Amino acid sequence: MNKRISSVVIGVGLAAVIALAAYFGVFFRLDQWAADGLYQNPQATSGRILVVGIDEKALKELGPYQTWTRDNVAKALEYLASDPDNMPAVVAIDTLYSGESGNADADEHLAKAAASLPCVITADMAQFGTTGSMADDGTYAINDFSIVGFEEPYDALKNVTVQGHINAMNDVDGILRHGLLYVDNGGERINSMASMAAMKYAESHDMDINLPYTGSIGQYSVTYYGMPGAYYEGISLVDLINGDIDTSAFRDKIVYIGPYASGLQDSVYTPIARGEQMYGVEFQANCTEMILDGNYRSEVSDLTQVIILFILILILYFVLSKTGLLSSSIVAVAVAGAYAGVCFLFYQKGLLLHPLWIPIGVAVTYVVTTLIRYFTALREKQRVQNTFQRYVSPEIVADILKEGTDSLGLGGKLTDIAVLFVDVRGFTTMSERLDPETVVKILNRYLGMTSECIANNKGTLDKFVGDATMAFWGAPLPDDDAVYHAVRTALDIVAGSEEVSRELSEEIGEELHVGVGVHYGPAVVGNIGAERHMDYTAIGDTVNTAARLEANAPGSTVYVSRKVVDILGDRVTTTSLGDTVKLKGKAEGFEVLKVESLAPMSS
Repeated sequence: MNKRISSVVIGVGLAAVIALAAYFGVFFRLDQWAADGLYQNPQATSGRILVVGIDEKALKELGPYQTWTRDNVAKALEYLASDPDNMPAVVAIDTLYSGESGNADADEHLAKAAASLPCVITADMAQFGTTGSMADDGTYAINDFSIVGFEEPYDALKNVTVQGHINAMNDVDGILRHGLLYVDNGGERINSMASMAAMKYAESHDMDINLPYTGSIGQYSVTYYGMPGAYYEGISLVDLINGDIDTSAFRDKIVYIGPYASGLQDSVYTPIARGEQMYGVEFQANCTEMILDGNYRSEVSDLTQVIILFILILILYFVLSKTGLLSSSIVAVAVAGAYAGVCFLFYQKGLLLHPLWIPIGVAVTYVVTTLIRYFTALREKQRVQNTFQRYVSPEIVADILKEGTDSLGLGGKLTDIAVLFVDVRGFTTMSERLDPETVVKILNRYLGMTSECIANNKGTLDKFVGDATMAFWGAPLPDDDAVYHAVRTALDIVAGSEEVSRELSEEIGEELHVGVGVHYGPAVVGNIGAERHMDYTAIGDTVNTAARLEANAPGSTVYVSRKVVDILGDRVTTTSLGDTVKLKGKAEGFEVLKVESLAPMSS
C-alpha cells in the first residue's frame, strides 16, 4: 500500500472512529458538562410565576405529609379564591390525587375549592415500561417508552380541573435537561402541567404562544431561567391556610403548589446548578416561563452533526498531516476556538450544537497526527541509519539525523567533494600464490584498516571493489576541510598498510603495499540504481580523475592533483611530477603531485 492510499485509509478510519464515538455517546458526559456551562445561565424571571411550598414549615405545623387529608390543600385554594380582585390566573398543583382517599368529605372539599378558582391544573402521571408487538410485516417491534400505567385525579376533582402530566425524563447522567411536552395514553395526548399552565395563562391574557419543537417521544430542551429558589419567595402552604399572606401577592399570577422539602423526595439535579438539587415544582415553573417566552432552543440532530464532524475531521487530518508541529498547534486551536464561536452564534439563533464533539475530535486528530509525525520521524531516522551506517562513521550518521535529509530515494545533486581511491599493488599475483581462505583473511584485515581510517577522518565509505576502496568527503554533509581530511586519510592508509605488511611478512612471508589517489571537484552524489536496490555513491569526472591518480601511484605513495595542493597550501609538502604521469582521458599538462607530508590538524 503506497503512502497516499495509506494516508487516506488512516484519515477515513480516524474520522469514522471519532464520529461513531460521538454518535454512540462516548463523549456524552464531557459534552453535556460543557453544554450545561455554555447554554444554561441564570436570567431575570418575569415575576408572573410564584411557588407555594409544601415546605418544612408546613410539615412542622401540619404534621408528616403522609398524615395529611386533602383538606389542607383545599383550605389553601379557598384562601387563593377568597379575594375576587386578587385571584391567580392559574393554579397548578404538583402532587397526585389519584383515587378517592377514604375521606369523602376531604375529597369533596378539595374538588369544591378547586372549582372556586378560574383555572386549576391537577397532575397526571404515566408509568413507562418496555413492551413489544408484532408489526404487519412480521417484525417484532420494541417500544422502550410504552405507557404501562396511568394515574389521574379522582373523578370529582378531574371534572372541575384541567390535567397535565408531571413526568420528567432525566438524561443517563441523572441530569434533567429535557421536558416532556406530552405523553400519549392509549391514543389520547396528555400535555404536560407546565405547558397547560402556560396555555391557560396565555388564554386568559389573550396571548399567542407556540409550543416547543419536540423529538420522537415529545421531548424538548429546557432553558432554565433561575437557580433553585428563583420562584420560591418563602411562601409556605401553611401561610395560605393561616391567611398570613396578602392576597395581592397572587393577583393574576401562575401559582404552583408543590413539595418543597427534602423529605418529600421530589427534587432533581439540573444543568443550571449541577451540585444543588431543584425541587420538581420549580422545574415546572421554569418550563412554563420558557414556553410563555417562546425561548426555545432546538437541538441540531445528532446525525447531521456526526456527518459534519466526519467531514471536518477528515479534512483536518490531511491539513495537520502536511504541516509542522507549530502550525498544527495553531490550526487545531483556531478550529476549536472558531467552533466555540459557532456554538454561541447558533445558540443565539435558537439552535443547540454539541459543544465538545468537534473540539474533542480536533484534539484526538492533533494527537494522532503528532504521533504519526513522531513515529514517521523515528522510522526516517532508522532509514537514514540503515542507509548511511554502511558508508560513514557513527558521528556523521548522528549529524545527518540532526540535520535531516531531503530524500533518501533515487536521485542526486551536484556538489564539490574530495574523492579518494586506494588499491593494493600486486594483489592479483599474491592471490594466485595463496589459498582462498588466506586471501580473504588478508583482504578483510586490509579493508578493515582502510574503513577505520576513513571513519576516523569523517569520510563517507562509498564502496569496495575487490581490493580497491573508494571514499569521499563533503557529502552527505558539508565538510569545511574536505581536502585535508581526504589527504590525511590517504597518509593514514599508507601508514596502516605498512603496519599490515609487516605483520603479514612475519606471519606468511608476504608484503602489502597500496597506492592512493586524491582529487577534488564537482560530482553528482546521491542514491543511484533501482528503487529496490540502490547505492549511495558519487559519479563524474572528479571521481574518474581520483581513480586514475590511484591507478598510477606506486606502492606506499599518494598522488594528488594541483587543485588539491592549491587548496591545502602550506599545510602540505609535495613533489611535483609535472605532466610526466599520463592520466587516461586527461589533456597534456595535467599536473600530478606526490604527497610527502601533511601538517597535523590544528586543535
